[in-house]
Amino acid sequence: MPVSWFLLSLALGRNPVVLSLERVVGLQDAARCSPGLSCHLWDGDVLCLPGSIVSAPGPVLVPTRLQTELVLRCHEETDCDLCVRVVIHLAVHGSWEEPEDEEKFGGAADAELEEHRNASLQAHVVLSFQAYPTARCVLLEVQVPAALVQPGQPVGSVVFDCFEAALGAEVRIWSYTQPRYQKELNLTQQLPALPWLNVSADGEDVRLVLDVSEEQRFGLSLYWNQAQGPAKPWWHRNLTGPQTITLNHTDLVPCLCIQVWPLEPDSVRTSICPFKEDPRAHRNLWRAARLHLLPPQGWRLDAPCSLPAEATLCWQALDGGPCQPLVPPLPRENVTVNKALEFPLLKGHPNICIQVNSWETLQLQECLWADSLGPLKDDMLLVETRGPQDNRSLCALEASGCTPLLSGVSTRAARLGEQLLQDLRSGQCLQLWDDDLGALWACPMDKYVHQRWALVWLACLLLAAVLFLLLLLKKNHVKGWLRLLKEDVRVGAAARSRAALLLYSADDAGFERLVGALASALCQLPLRVAVDLWSRRELSAQGPLAWFHAQRRQTLQEGGVVVLLFSPGAVALCHEWLQDAASAPVAHGPHDAFAASLSCVLPDFLQGRAPGRYVGAYFDRLLSPDAVPALFRTVPVFSLPSQLPDFLGTLQGPGAPRHGRLAERAEQMSRVLQPALDSCFRPPGTPGTGRGMRPEAEERT
Repeated sequence: MPVSWFLLSLALGRNPVVLSLERVVGLQDAARCSPGLSCHLWDGDVLCLPGSIVSAPGPVLVPTRLQTELVLRCHEETDCDLCVRVVIHLAVHGSWEEPEDEEKFGGAADAELEEHRNASLQAHVVLSFQAYPTARCVLLEVQVPAALVQPGQPVGSVVFDCFEAALGAEVRIWSYTQPRYQKELNLTQQLPALPWLNVSADGEDVRLVLDVSEEQRFGLSLYWNQAQGPAKPWWHRNLTGPQTITLNHTDLVPCLCIQVWPLEPDSVRTSICPFKEDPRAHRNLWRAARLHLLPPQGWRLDAPCSLPAEATLCWQALDGGPCQPLVPPLPRENVTVNKALEFPLLKGHPNICIQVNSWETLQLQECLWADSLGPLKDDMLLVETRGPQDNRSLCALEASGCTPLLSGVSTRAARLGEQLLQDLRSGQCLQLWDDDLGALWACPMDKYVHQRWALVWLACLLLAAVLFLLLLLKKNHVKGWLRLLKEDVRVGAAARSRAALLLYSADDAGFERLVGALASALCQLPLRVAVDLWSRRELSAQGPLAWFHAQRRQTLQEGGVVVLLFSPGAVALCHEWLQDAASAPVAHGPHDAFAASLSCVLPDFLQGRAPGRYVGAYFDRLLSPDAVPALFRTVPVFSLPSQLPDFLGTLQGPGAPRHGRLAERAEQMSRVLQPALDSCFRPPGTPGTGRGMRPEAEERT
């Protein structure tokens, strides 16, 4: 097939100076010999019949080595074909043996031997060439003069021009003599393909890169090269210039091939199948394979490529477990894909499945009758085996194997053996297969399952009746227990879901102990309490403002509440932020989160976002109710510990327990807070106390 010089230059080298092919003019094959030899090429091709190896009668000429070279056979200046030139190297094999009857014949034998030694050697050399779809054999007649005949020595070579082949083809060459004195020589060679077609990986996907000039027009085809039947086209485009085409990795299958050709008259089409050994392609092939039921008793395995697989029938029980192999098996040969096959069965059944195995590994299993006959049934498969003299035996196929019906083992089939035999004799079982070797029967088990469940339901009803009588006898106790359980569950779930952030001004050590006691008591409800007393390390690392921002955002996102504990110092800070001239600035420490938080808290109150998110509180003897700034009274403000029940109810939200239980918990918390509250009013210098209450607090109380 003619190939343009431009295309061949692309295939064999982008720089003609680097790789220049010799041109052979003319359409006829030719042969030539090295100096000293004479050779002749017989007209036309001959049959390729190597024959058996025979013993050499003396020195013979045999081929010792094959060598190839690519040339161009040109019909016109730019109309050339790629051609394979073959060089056959020859040598002399064997030698003349001295005649055994030399003494008898004397000089006559010597003369005959001398005549043979002075004669030239002649050989018929066969050259066989295969490159799909081409196969040829040519015959070369070679003669070597006596002067060059030296046993075991090379005598020269013969050059044959030439065998035409396509780019990218795999060629196989053999050479031998007729008759054949030794094993034939052989050589396999892969001819260069088009280098401008490159297949590369792009992560999970595959890229086809076609690197040609912008003016070059070419065709690109993707197809499935199926072993049975013609190739199946999948994708085809006529393109121009360099192109990059991405294939999804799920589209790869072993038989996916790529064909490229320039859009020129009589152009060579180059095909490659690069995914034959790709593990992803083999996995995709099995994922794409599908089993189909063909009425009335046929089936087909559909797949893009041929599969090395065998198919078997099996029985899938309703309770799961592995699918049990069946007799009759399907033919134990490779399954032909995309071809209708027949089941050796009389009737279909939803529990009969087909398995497809490859290299002893299960790849596909489909219960093909499930769509037409419904889901799996709770049927027992009886296997009848027929032997000589009409001997018959029955067993039931179970997960443990085939169990004889009348046996003493403790399996389901053995326990119901008599009933199953009666069902078989009365015609209640469906015959699936029958031949001289045996039969298969499917017997329904629904009625036995219903009997068993009827007993179970009766036992459940009796137990329910007994429990009901007990509940009637212990009605009051049960009601109280259920009420307590419901309340505890409701309260516990609600409390666990509520977070509380305590903000306070660190007036002195005694007030900090009081805040710590309150936080610890709230944790016993339980509530998830956050307070800067317990986060000093994070406070130092992040700074008060950043720590407060993070805690406030988390608390409000979880539906919690921010508690503002007012003290004389906190009130002074609020007035300072509100620019109250009557209030003097109050110094605060590096860990005072309250001072840092006012920049975020005040906007919430000023813009009306505080209700439902904030709660205020103060301690009875430390601050009067009027001391709390009016801006903060838009949310509930509680006096502690006198209003502890209402305070706890507000913290716990809608899921708070009843008032009686709140009062009980508030009383317990009040007893816990009282020692810390008393310590705030001890005179300064009293052992075991802090610095005492600030003068501002004394004046305000």
